Amino acid sequence: MNDIIESLKEIGLNGYEAKVYVALLKKYPATGYEISKLADIPQSRAYDTLKALENSQIVMSSNSKPVTYTPIRPKELTKRYKRKITSTLDFLEKKLPNVKEDYTEPILAVSGSSEIREKVIEIIKNAKKEIYLEVWSQDFKYIENELLDGYNRGLDIKIVGYDNFECMFGTVFKHSGAREIEHSLGGRMIFITADNNEGLFGKIESKKHEHITSIWTKNEDIVFLIKEFIVHDMYLIDIEEHFPEQLRYFYGKGWKKLKDKVLSFDAQYKIH
Repeated sequence: MNDIIESLKEIGLNGYEAKVYVALLKKYPATGYEISKLADIPQSRAYDTLKALENSQIVMSSNSKPVTYTPIRPKELTKRYKRKITSTLDFLEKKLPNVKEDYTEPILAVSGSSEIREKVIEIIKNAKKEIYLEVWSQDFKYIENELLDGYNRGLDIKIVGYDNFECMFGTVFKHSGAREIEHSLGGRMIFITADNNEGLFGKIESKKHEHITSIWTKNEDIVFLIKEFIVHDMYLIDIEEHFPEQLRYFYGKGWKKLKDKVLSFDAQYKIH
């Protein structure tokens, strides 16, 4: 019974009102004295509470002597509060964004490998249309089932996969040089966007025993940049797959000439 009282309090009744309403459902019509006994509350508080419930049209009183009280049906109570809560939420959903006209979605840190994976899984479950993902095979195994569920419910899934990557669904672009990149970065990275409105990027595992942090956001400008990074990797992987000899001729082995042209001589990362 306590859980019913607590639930009634959650929709807006106070403690006495919840107890009186439940007591009336057990026995009605009932006098104020009878209700105070059934609800186990002081008689004076019972009458005050009945008056408040009557004003709220949750309880109806008789014209008899002594006065007796009858509750509205539970279905009528829940229907009434459902309409009230829905109306309130609709109002807030419409008005809250206008409180601050230049509201900007925050950019938040997610720390720890397991916490980052949990956030990635949450992003996948929330997705409605598409997922763009860049991930190492070692980390893919932790999110594969959620991605497959998303694929089966119609998500367009495109993946840049590192290190002997195998996936039986979606479109996969296999990135070469995974071991060298992991060594150069000192760990593995992950990049993901969903529906152009949510994204995460950063290191998910480190070989330097450092504090691992990734960035999560619904800031559409940042999400756009994450997706652009993934998309351009897909472009390059596909071009390299179809024109390997031409690229080697123009840029040298491992695209050395291009990297020397783009990167400074003391650039920390020479591998991509």
